[in-house]
Amino acid sequence: MSTSFETQTISNHAETAKYDVSIFIPVYNEEENIELLDSKIQEAMAGQEINYEVIYVDDGSRDRSYEILKNIAQDRSNIKVIKFRRNFGQTAAMSAGIDAASGKVLIPMDSDLQNDPSDIPQLLKKINEGYDVVSGWRKNRKDTFIDRKLPSIIANKLISWLSGVSLHDYGCTLKAYRAEVLKDIRLYGELHRFIPICASWVGAKVTEMPVKHHERQFGESKYGIDRTFKVVLDLILMKFLTDYITKPIYAFGSIAFISMLLSITSFLAAVVLKISTGIQLDHTPLVLLGTMFFTVSIQIFMMGILADLVMRTYYESQDKRTYAVEEAINI
Repeated sequence: MSTSFETQTISNHAETAKYDVSIFIPVYNEEENIELLDSKIQEAMAGQEINYEVIYVDDGSRDRSYEILKNIAQDRSNIKVIKFRRNFGQTAAMSAGIDAASGKVLIPMDSDLQNDPSDIPQLLKKINEGYDVVSGWRKNRKDTFIDRKLPSIIANKLISWLSGVSLHDYGCTLKAYRAEVLKDIRLYGELHRFIPICASWVGAKVTEMPVKHHERQFGESKYGIDRTFKVVLDLILMKFLTDYITKPIYAFGSIAFISMLLSITSFLAAVVLKISTGIQLDHTPLVLLGTMFFTVSIQIFMMGILADLVMRTYYESQDKRTYAVEEAINI
């Protein structure tokens, strides 16, 4: 039975774990892949004796994806479907999947059949070894080099360097998380790929394992080389949020302090130059430079105060979601 609602809040999986495993899958124009993917998941989980659910999030598909998902979920209570009003992007779709999940272990994966559901039991074995996050590594990735592999290599190296968390493949969607690791995480932009970093920074045990990767057989890829630039910007933002989200005045204040030092240095250099050479102050740019740095320092300091006020509003205000749900099945 489907329930229509506009911005209904989906209960958090951390409250009660109804399933051992929750598999959640963003779907966008994948009508040719859905039924085959569903059968492969059933096949992979058949001999596991694990109580599991599958959550499909239709991210505003324009083809028959949602109709196919409705048919799949019709007589199976462990298949859940969420339909977005429009395309909000993969991160929002994954966020919806996390919110709707009620399992002890959460496993995201792609809907294009490039991830292999047969790897799920191996991910769960790693979780049972005591890890909180197991990240898939597409060691033998079946993608073109210039527009897919090369940007991924560059991005992975850069992310590992900036974050201090060394993984080979941040872009692989197939991962396994203990539910409590995702409890308080809110995802924006392309931040879903940085969940292992967030988890590591708060003390979670993170590992990775090689997983299978297949060439896309049906449909078209939704990602291009421009995604690397967006990922780098999101990483810088996440680093700032992690270090300064509760104390932004420290970040802005440090920059303001440096600017004030440059201002004082410029003024002192102008005075020394005046005394030693007798040059008129209006003949040197040092005074203008000092004035500029002084003004900038005051502006940045005030921005820090505003950022602190915004932070307090953020934490004290009503919880907001990054998506709007049109319809849900079995939720």
